[in-house]
Amino acid sequence: MTAPILEVSRLAKSFDDFKAVQDVSFEVKPGEVVGLLGVNGAGKTTVMSMLLGLITPDSGSIRVFGKDFTKNRLEILRRTNFCTTYAALPSNLKVKHNLRIFARLYGVPKPNRKVDELLELLEIDRLRDSITGRLSAGESTRVNLAKALLNDPDLLMLDEPTASLDPDIADKVRKLVRRIQSERSPAILYTSHNMRDIEEVCDRVLFLHQGRILTQGTPAEIVAHFQEDDLENVFIKVARGSENPPA
Repeated sequence: MTAPILEVSRLAKSFDDFKAVQDVSFEVKPGEVVGLLGVNGAGKTTVMSMLLGLITPDSGSIRVFGKDFTKNRLEILRRTNFCTTYAALPSNLKVKHNLRIFARLYGVPKPNRKVDELLELLEIDRLRDSITGRLSAGESTRVNLAKALLNDPDLLMLDEPTASLDPDIADKVRKLVRRIQSERSPAILYTSHNMRDIEEVCDRVLFLHQGRILTQGTPAEIVAHFQEDDLENVFIKVARGSENPPA
């Protein structure tokens, strides 16, 4: 059997008296796209932050590439990348300069060529000489995604990668994620409030609620488990407090 790239075991984190994450365990294998789903405050951002080493778990363990994260943090992060719509690149630089700087930080061979390839792949070549801080929200999202792909990561974490995108570009991003999955087989952890994203992109979904994994499975399995028509109705049911699936 293929060994998981990411293994999370009994992860927990509290902030004062608030238990943000409680006893969360899961794994992501090579070539698998796992969705992290939940209402605001469910614990998704806290889990992502612990996986990136931005905050320290109170208990539990994280293993990536078969190695303990706390003991091999830098080695692991060199093979990892992250994209979020909620973190901006330096605003006063041109897009091409931002991406070239990050490419060099990641030690990417032939960084200029790699940047050119990604600008073309994401259909933002016209933005190469634009000032990053003057981009629209959708343009900024695609530049952040280009940054996340610079080092061909083996573990890729995508936080709301289609937020602020029009339907056409969002569809292209979903197809791009699937293309990356089929061509390179990274482990991908994917969060979104767009249920179409989850249904089209994710092989498996972890549904977080109040810091715990409420249920997990394929999108179809979760819909069937809650006896709903689609994931959006499941999400609404959980958000409104009727979170317990049928027995």
